[in-house]
Amino acid sequence: MSKQSFREQLRRELPELLQQDSSLRTLLVEVVRPYVAGKTETDSRFERLLEEIRHQQEAWNRRWEENQQRWEEWTRQWNEKLEEDRRKWEESQRRWEESEQRWEEWTRQWNEKLEEDRRKWEENQQRWEESEQRWKEWVRQWNEKLEEDRRKWEENERRWEENQKVINDILKELREQRSRYDQGIGALGARWGLQAEAAFRSGVAGILKAVAPEVEVLHVVEKDEKGEVFGHPDQVELDLIIKDGLLILAEIKSSVSKSDVYTFERKARFYEKHHGRKVDRLMIISPMVDFRARQAAEKLGIEVYSYAEEAAENL
Repeated sequence: MSKQSFREQLRRELPELLQQDSSLRTLLVEVVRPYVAGKTETDSRFERLLEEIRHQQEAWNRRWEENQQRWEEWTRQWNEKLEEDRRKWEESQRRWEESEQRWEEWTRQWNEKLEEDRRKWEENQQRWEESEQRWKEWVRQWNEKLEEDRRKWEENERRWEENQKVINDILKELREQRSRYDQGIGALGARWGLQAEAAFRSGVAGILKAVAPEVEVLHVVEKDEKGEVFGHPDQVELDLIIKDGLLILAEIKSSVSKSDVYTFERKARFYEKHHGRKVDRLMIISPMVDFRARQAAEKLGIEVYSYAEEAAENL
């Protein structure tokens, strides 16, 4: 039998043999005594081991308590930190919610304003389109009226030319008839004409004062020594109408031609130059004003009235 087999068999059977044979147990004790400590030594070792274990247990307990204290302190600080962070988070959350509410309110107001501006823009756009349509319609009607007035003007111009031709023919015939009496009554007729013009001027002045009592009508005669008005030295007759401090220069004649208009304008400039005062208005009062004379007056800014009453109403 090999040693290995013997050992295995001894390991299997030894416990039972020791229980059955006390002498075998004694023998075994004697055999293993050098290798196993005695009870006293074992107890001493055990006591030392227990003491060491107790010291280690106390050290461990001390470290455990210290660690527990540190853990509790860390836990307390951590909880305080968590509480502070939670409070800060809640404060931040509250501010965020307030900001969100303000943002929503601002967005709502902005959207309302945008909507209001859009509505106003649409209304203005609609009004603009309506105004543009009315303007186009007005322009169309105005163009139609201008065209109608142009047509009527051309028709009146044609009739005026026809009437003027008839009048010129009549005047030619009258001149031919008048030439027979010029030498006999020329002087008397010229004197009567001057008297009639003066009477007409006096009558118009009286009507102006009757219709507008606050006005003052003056007939003045100025000496034009340098011939600024007629091209040679002569007297310059002017009619002045004064109302509320305004100076109105008037030409009151029974009839006015185109040349009379330009002469009157030179009279006005002569009066302004020699009196150092600007005339406020220029006015012609005559029941007979040639068409070309009216055009010249309009060009020079001179008002033309056919009747004294009409002039008084516009003072």
